[in-house]
Amino acid sequence: MPDLSYEINRRRTFAIISHPDAGKTTLTEKLLLYGGAIQLAGSVKGKASARHAVSDWMELEKQRGISITSSVMQFEYNGYCINILDTPGHQDFSEDTYRTLMAADSAVMVIDAAKGIEPQTRKLFKICAMRHIPIFTFINKLDREARSPYDLLEELEKEFGIGTYPMNWPIGCGREFKGVYDREKREILAFQEFHSGQNRISSVEVELSDTALLDELIGPRLRQTLEDDVELVDGAGYEFDLEAVRSGLLSPVFFGSALNNFGVERFLQCFLEMTVPPLPRESGGEPVDPLTNGFSAFVFKIQANMNKAHRDRIAFMRICSGRFEREREYFHVQEGKALRLSQPQQLMASDRAIIDEAYAGDIIGVFDPGIFSIGDTVCEKNAQIRYAGIPSFAPEHFASVERIDTMKRKQFEKGITQIAQEGAIQIFHEPHTGVEEVLVGVVGVLQFEVLEYRLKTEYGVDVRRRTLPYEQIRWIASEQSDIGALNLTSDTRWVQDFRGNNLLLFTSSWCVDWALQKNPGLELREFNRND
Repeated sequence: MPDLSYEINRRRTFAIISHPDAGKTTLTEKLLLYGGAIQLAGSVKGKASARHAVSDWMELEKQRGISITSSVMQFEYNGYCINILDTPGHQDFSEDTYRTLMAADSAVMVIDAAKGIEPQTRKLFKICAMRHIPIFTFINKLDREARSPYDLLEELEKEFGIGTYPMNWPIGCGREFKGVYDREKREILAFQEFHSGQNRISSVEVELSDTALLDELIGPRLRQTLEDDVELVDGAGYEFDLEAVRSGLLSPVFFGSALNNFGVERFLQCFLEMTVPPLPRESGGEPVDPLTNGFSAFVFKIQANMNKAHRDRIAFMRICSGRFEREREYFHVQEGKALRLSQPQQLMASDRAIIDEAYAGDIIGVFDPGIFSIGDTVCEKNAQIRYAGIPSFAPEHFASVERIDTMKRKQFEKGITQIAQEGAIQIFHEPHTGVEEVLVGVVGVLQFEVLEYRLKTEYGVDVRRRTLPYEQIRWIASEQSDIGALNLTSDTRWVQDFRGNNLLLFTSSWCVDWALQKNPGLELREFNRND
């Protein structure tokens, strides 16, 4: 049996985050290319001559050219076992990204060199900073016109309040992009050819002191600019501090072009050397050492119907400590029951392979017959471990959804319940009304489109959707003998979630204040909570 410490210490588990169209999924595919996990890089936009992005497995993702749900991919590279979590960039799917970040030990932030920091990047960074995990920055698309690298670094430092350390420095941009200067090797990696990112580039390495060769490669003007830039960055920039990197206080910055496969392999090599092996997780305020012999994990994602041939539900688990072994009996903390995790799988987007063992840092998928919820803990029988729940966020948009074909009640109920259990949507109903329509709450409006698409393609149900005017949702925290008798505005709505919790939907903050003023003793609570 492989050595436990060796296997865990060679794991690297990280999430890739960005604003839409910054090149996150393209970078993911090039990393997979180097690991031999795929043989040909795909095209995220799905051009006729190329494949779709391997990490975008949902059919709607391929049609829209965006990532809708997180993907998990594992591959080997230079003795490391790498788990990549590719997250949606679009803000309407940010809740899936937030949960996925809880399973990562570090993050790679992809930034468009022409646009700099964008709103979604800002939100995702705050989640990483909250957990103090290492954050690496890949400034992408240097083969196009770009902002000054000084401006980009300054923006990173001001926006995020952390230091930056450029590991390399760009030479020109757009049509004048000639390559990057590697500050550690004191050499230039020259950008020589455009090859659509299908293969590894052939590079030219040259020292900064070789002015004759530099003038030949990049021209006297860019050579002089580079010399000035390197002198300034070396003299005025942050000192490299590995401990600060691993504490999330200093972000190593890499410049490159993922589409052209330029700078990607060097980035991967440096990243693996600097980032951390699996980090301890807290249970009851105490850290759980990943190197302990006892297996423990938590569920951070549930996905139904990833494979049309199977029509099953997969619970994604992040292993936090020890070794997982197939056919062993473990303990489901929330249910208080022993179980055997059926058909444990290693994942490559929608592709799967049954595994016999896995280690702390790994992400595994297990068949879920409907017993798991996001945030659940699974561990050894007597381990006394219960990991903190994963926050769920207040929906910001609401709609009523009802089936068009009245004969498809069972399919509708099954579909909308399973999709809700994944955490992408939240469902409510009005008690004591007899009305069959379901109220759906989402963080982003595109989730409605995904819901309709999935109900039709996966469950064969067409639905009718009606937008509702609610903007605020609150839990009823106080004991109320008769909620129906509360003095509320006419447009306030009493609903229950699938667990039977009572909530109120409001059209404005004014209506929330009205309810509190007119009903002494009524206590309302913000929706954000740990499941």
